[in-house]
Amino acid sequence: MIARLLSHDFPRSRVLTAVLIAILLGLAFAPFIFPGAKALNVAAKILIFIVLVASYDLLLGYTGIVSFAHTMFFGIGAYGVAIASTRMGAGWSSLLAGVLGAVALSLVLSLAIGLFSLRVRAIFYAMITLAVASAFQTLASQLSDITGGEDGLNFKLPDMLSPSFHLSDTPLFGTSLDGKLITYYLIFICATVLFLAMLRIVNSPFGRVLQAIRENDFRAEAIGYRTVVFRTLSNVLAAVFATLAGCLLALWLRYNGPDTSLSFEIMIDILLIVVIGGMGTMYGAICGATIFLLAQSYLQDLMALGANATQGIPLLPALLLPERWLLWLGILFVLSVYFFPTGIVGKLRTWNKQ
Repeated sequence: MIARLLSHDFPRSRVLTAVLIAILLGLAFAPFIFPGAKALNVAAKILIFIVLVASYDLLLGYTGIVSFAHTMFFGIGAYGVAIASTRMGAGWSSLLAGVLGAVALSLVLSLAIGLFSLRVRAIFYAMITLAVASAFQTLASQLSDITGGEDGLNFKLPDMLSPSFHLSDTPLFGTSLDGKLITYYLIFICATVLFLAMLRIVNSPFGRVLQAIRENDFRAEAIGYRTVVFRTLSNVLAAVFATLAGCLLALWLRYNGPDTSLSFEIMIDILLIVVIGGMGTMYGAICGATIFLLAQSYLQDLMALGANATQGIPLLPALLLPERWLLWLGILFVLSVYFFPTGIVGKLRTWNKQ
């Protein structure tokens, strides 16, 4: 049963298996193990970014396509839910309409970009996607009547997903059984299903062809595969999964704006997470997203504690000021690339063979 769920793509490392199980259990029971709004928010973001990063790895790690338009599809998903819920009101039909509309738009755009651009060389395709993503972000900022402009859109969800909704007045293990908890587990279930679907895709015959194209597209073309078709399909699939990740983000935040889902900083974060976790390994999205978002969320707090604990030591308190957290995050990234050139998953699998 587990083998079928994982599409027979096992972690192939005892340490990696233990890490993945720990992350899965931590995310499954996060509302009960880690109390507080911040911890729950970080756990939800990890789930969303696992889907988003895995969808980009489908494009970069498995097909070898470098795209800077991934956040555009992420934003389309978030805006789809936000606009539908704003215009149609809080309801399940609004959410469904928003998700279907966003997926349809992403299908059309990704198909158009793939058909018109994937015939060019990799660097030119990357530049085209960057231009398209920048134009879409500008468009979203200027169409204030539809998207809310720079202010974005606040919207309401169905009553069951509202924080004011309570399943029971009695807390469970100290955790309130409210709409926020229901929303979290809805995101958890959706993220799990989407990740397993992507794992199935990369381990299918279609996924094997994508890997062959990544390794040598000329040879893949020579043995009869139309590489443009497969690259276009990979681009479309990655866009759809990124769109669904954007829908989950809007569902969690109940807000969306240009900086929330379309920012180029998110694209940089995706690239960093893919490299940290390991390209061409779906499990890398889980490890990379967890480590990166935990560092991004708690590194400042740890540095503040470190600065207070080293008050009597010269220079160290100044270096550990919370304002310098980006410097240390950059150092951690450089160290991870140096010691884990194939990513965390690749390194753990290598250790298992030694």
